[in-house]
Amino acid sequence: MKALTIIKTKLITSIALVFALTACSDNASTDNTVKAEFAIAIHGGAGTILKSKMTDEVEAQYKEKLQEARDAGYLVLENGGTSQTAVLAAIQIMETSPLFNSGVGAVYTYEGEHELDASVMDGSNRQAGAVAGVKTVKSPIELAIAVMEKSEHVMLSGKGAEAFAVSQGMTPVSNKMFDTERRLESLKRAKAKMQVSKNWSASEDFRFGTVGAVALDKNGNLFAGTSTGGMTAKRWGRVGDSPIIGAGTFADNTSCAVSATGHGEYFIRYNVASDICARVEYQNKSIVEAGDEVIHDVLLPVGGTGGVIILDTKGNIHMPFNTTGMYRASKSSNGDESVEIFK
Repeated sequence: MKALTIIKTKLITSIALVFALTACSDNASTDNTVKAEFAIAIHGGAGTILKSKMTDEVEAQYKEKLQEARDAGYLVLENGGTSQTAVLAAIQIMETSPLFNSGVGAVYTYEGEHELDASVMDGSNRQAGAVAGVKTVKSPIELAIAVMEKSEHVMLSGKGAEAFAVSQGMTPVSNKMFDTERRLESLKRAKAKMQVSKNWSASEDFRFGTVGAVALDKNGNLFAGTSTGGMTAKRWGRVGDSPIIGAGTFADNTSCAVSATGHGEYFIRYNVASDICARVEYQNKSIVEAGDEVIHDVLLPVGGTGGVIILDTKGNIHMPFNTTGMYRASKSSNGDESVEIFK
């Protein structure tokens, strides 16, 4: 009788093991399912973006420009172009729009100038390029790519980066090219608040605004890029997360591609972009799990606000944020597409 009981126990254990292995196999199959052959996601910044404070006309302008940038990148992918070319195409459209804080429309420094930052990363080989504090470069994202492809370095800053741009055939532009009345008014408001309180720090209205894109091409390669004018009334050569690989930008074909927007100091301290990809690679988490954990469970409790766009090699897209809004859009070869601003 005892022997029979042992046999029954072993049989039940064996059956349970078979079911467990089958379940694991099914899960693995689901995880490896390709959702889209190619895809792109973009953002135009996160922050205090309230529908109640935005007219229908302005909302339409933002959505139209987001769609234009997204579709430009998607067309590159659809025609067999690389994820790098797609990211460049999308971001350059936003860099030339006064709606966004990058290139034309960049915020002002305390001294009344514009200092631009950008970075890129190639998921196929982990090559990267970045520039910080440039004042005379029309397209910081283009220069970041040049740093990656044409130099032995990863990051160049200030006058050195500008000299490198000239060496690559890029014609310097006047810093005035980036001026807009809207950003000048923001600077005046920020400086007025600074006069009232010496301990004043930039509110959400003044510290957010970045553009970025992540793309997956038909060859299965990821690429990420981010470009920004930084924080309104920034001083002393302040540099945020956007040009820092691992903080504001990251891409690796073994995990995912990320471009971030938010309060840069927190994104630097918590290495946000890299942390998300590490959770995907080493903890076998989905980009939804990894992104939500970092944005909502890691950043928010310590006061870090902002958002990210994430894309993996299966074509999955996730765009989490912990602010009231984030300008964002995406499009995949499976037919999924979106253009959104609010929660």
